[in-house]
Amino acid sequence: MNTTPDPSADPSADPSADPSADPSANPSANPSANPPRADDAQGTGAARTAGAADTTHFGFRDVPVGDKQKLVGEVFSSVAARYDLMNDLMSLGIHRAWKRYFVATAQVKPGDRVLDLAGGTGDIAALLRDRVGDAGELVLGDINGPMLRVGRDRMVDRGQVRGFRYVQCNAQTLPFPDASFDLVTIAFGLRNVTDKPAALAEMLRVLRVGGQARVLEFSRVKADWFRPLYDFHSFQVLPRLGRLFAGDSDSYRYLAESIRKHPPQAELQAMMEAAGFARCSHRSLSGGIVAVHTGYRV
Repeated sequence: MNTTPDPSADPSADPSADPSADPSANPSANPSANPPRADDAQGTGAARTAGAADTTHFGFRDVPVGDKQKLVGEVFSSVAARYDLMNDLMSLGIHRAWKRYFVATAQVKPGDRVLDLAGGTGDIAALLRDRVGDAGELVLGDINGPMLRVGRDRMVDRGQVRGFRYVQCNAQTLPFPDASFDLVTIAFGLRNVTDKPAALAEMLRVLRVGGQARVLEFSRVKADWFRPLYDFHSFQVLPRLGRLFAGDSDSYRYLAESIRKHPPQAELQAMMEAAGFARCSHRSLSGGIVAVHTGYRV
């Protein structure tokens, strides 16, 4: 559900504002015995507006808008140390191929400045490093402090220090000037943002003219015959694997629910167009399990 730099910075320092939330609360309620089908549960990306404008979804729960950031923060603080395991369990390891495709087809060249949102683990930034070259810069932005520290430590362990900056920030209110980046990416993070239109508008704002924005996110499975199998894995198998391998079933259940509430392909493309992006398009991968969305600033 994916989930955010000056290389000389002190690793113990808090990179920015918006610290991670208290991880003591239960991040998700138990699902019903018969969870909704993927297509039935798919929801809009913005806060609910029909008589409940002050609430939004957190998985299948409706929560006050002001609480979602804290609840999502608790989930990712819980899974930060085992985030790769979480992605492997959710995608059966295919997320690595999706990310390679996402980066290989991005519009980026040596010397470019790239912002990778929800980039705490550093997977996308590491793949982009060779493409921007020594003259380029990669800024990893993530709202969650523990996730950002995992990514920073991972880059240091790999000897990848030069050309990276790490910024703890909220995608809805980015702390960067207008027209700061040639490419903005967000992989498996947009579905966890409370106000998706605001985040998309911020991505557009910080892009330079001609720059590209790319979103890699779980989406709507296309084949009717595959949806029951996908739902069974998501709601019955995944939480049990989370409990077995990570001692945490609730966070994994939330992540499965958040996928069902995320806007499907056509709706997210329309949201990008409404935010002001031009030449918007999307490409489904693995039968629609994920989709790559692209837009430009003109």
